[in-house]
Amino acid sequence: MPATYPPVIAVVGSSAMDLTCYAEILPAAGETIVGNLFTTGFGGKGANQAVMASRAGASVYMVGKVGDDVFGKSVLENFASQGINTQYLGTSSLATGIAHIWVDGAGENRILIIPGANHDIEIQEATTAINSIPKLQIVIGQCEVVQEVTVAAFRAAKARGCITILNPAPYQPLSKELLELTDWLIPNETEFAQLHPEHAAPTSDEIIASLRPGKSVIVTLGAEGAALVDSNGSISRTPSPRVIAVDSTGAGDCFIGTFSAALASGLDSSVAMAAACQCAAISVTRKGAQSSYPSHQETASILDTLGAR
Repeated sequence: MPATYPPVIAVVGSSAMDLTCYAEILPAAGETIVGNLFTTGFGGKGANQAVMASRAGASVYMVGKVGDDVFGKSVLENFASQGINTQYLGTSSLATGIAHIWVDGAGENRILIIPGANHDIEIQEATTAINSIPKLQIVIGQCEVVQEVTVAAFRAAKARGCITILNPAPYQPLSKELLELTDWLIPNETEFAQLHPEHAAPTSDEIIASLRPGKSVIVTLGAEGAALVDSNGSISRTPSPRVIAVDSTGAGDCFIGTFSAALASGLDSSVAMAAACQCAAISVTRKGAQSSYPSHQETASILDTLGAR
């Protein structure tokens, strides 16, 4: 579909408050240790992807729900400050979603999610949103909302001729219909192995190409960058810039938000992937999820350097 400017993206997904503890070594079962730092921040995979897509130049609509509580009000204020349209972000009687995050000295994390209001999104609400957003080009989904909601949103998106992008995280078995409605499937290494029929890790081009023949896939490979398989089976790889990781929380969401905005802008998918790798590499050098993401100016500079603008 022809690109518009700014490109228009809808994210059907989760919003949450991140409660993050940092420690050199994380406690084992039954162990108590003293950590280094505690922070609160804005998160939820859907919200993270929306924020990064906005910073990458897209006009973004957030479709979901938050609680009628202090965290929900803060989430709405944050979206407003990020320039994200919340016309289709409803209020639930359930609490706003929460993510408890532990980060060790190497920047690796462990996350426990309490979905709350994110599991209260109704199918009709999501469908109405997708049918109503003007000039919509891309719809992004994840697995932090009820899967039937994502299916309905993607069905409506495809009826409009939109591109659909699914981040299958946190992993759960995906319905045949959802996979058929998904144009771009973007798992990380762990999710790839869980999705693969033989549970094979993405250790070769052949294995990566075998996940979804005839459909587009990008697998994010952490410090090794990302690999893309297009619908014709052609494979391309993009290395990640070498950085010292501080906190990997939200890096995958940073990748997806950047890639989606770049793709909606009309860029070649391999160039969009390269931009996404660079933005994600910046994010792991900073603490937090959204707080670690490149700014509008940093993202614009990356796109200029790639010759994408």
